[in-house]
Amino acid sequence: MVVGDAGLDVVARHAGPIAHGGDVRAKVTIEPGGAGANTAVWLAACGASPILVARVGRDSAGRQIHAELTSAGVQCAFAVDQDLATCCVVVLVDEDGQRSMLPDRGANARFSPADLDPGLLAAPNGHLHLSGYVLLDASSRPAGLAALETARNAGWTTSVDPQAAVLIHSAEAFLEDVRGVDILMPNADELMALTGSTDPTAAKNLLTHVGAVVVTTGPDGASWIDADEIISVPAETTECVDSTGAGDAFDAGFLAAWLAGSSKRDALLGGVRAGSRAVSVVGAQPPR
Repeated sequence: MVVGDAGLDVVARHAGPIAHGGDVRAKVTIEPGGAGANTAVWLAACGASPILVARVGRDSAGRQIHAELTSAGVQCAFAVDQDLATCCVVVLVDEDGQRSMLPDRGANARFSPADLDPGLLAAPNGHLHLSGYVLLDASSRPAGLAALETARNAGWTTSVDPQAAVLIHSAEAFLEDVRGVDILMPNADELMALTGSTDPTAAKNLLTHVGAVVVTTGPDGASWIDADEIISVPAETTECVDSTGAGDAFDAGFLAAWLAGSSKRDALLGGVRAGSRAVSVVGAQPPR
């Protein structure tokens, strides 16, 4: 089960620097997005059977997202907000494929504990993955905490992607929120926000709060860190067309392999493969 945002991305691949107050030509497309939805779709593409819990608006965007995710193999457990619109994110992608985002979480910002049906966690031996955006917004944080608690009480394993280094204003508060999580999945910037270092070995300092840490370091690959060992794998050589959703795809590739019983190293390689596929296409989800 994935708990997180679902929405639409307006992706603008601009040629050259943004001209403040001026015009820059761009190739603009509208793509399905939202960190939770991205991970769910990539999980389905990696052979898993995911459920996505999210909140959308009572609008055409919400209906479109539901239809597209369902067709991609994702079971949608959506709450429908009667007032707020479905999430929309403006994504600016430069010539190197690096993205900058202007998000409006819309209905996702009102995601509440009541939006999670406890019956969805009735199956044994499940796993819940939480997108950090839910915890990093005060309005949806209670729902994120409730999802983690409900999953733990049901005997499920859990993982959290911190998602946005610039939104982690208090490392101590965030780490308290994720205390007891089985796997924390930061990238190098988020690791810096949480530990003061981008070196994967710094993740050892997080093991007082979580069971293990999986760190992605872009072109340097990814690492698993727990109390017993550090395992690292290299990145794949891939042309970066659009980095949007690369971390979400990595999460899916890793979790699909890990939950299927693969070794830690093979799970890391599964994450790297999915992340590499993600950056090679425009948009945050696999083509379909």
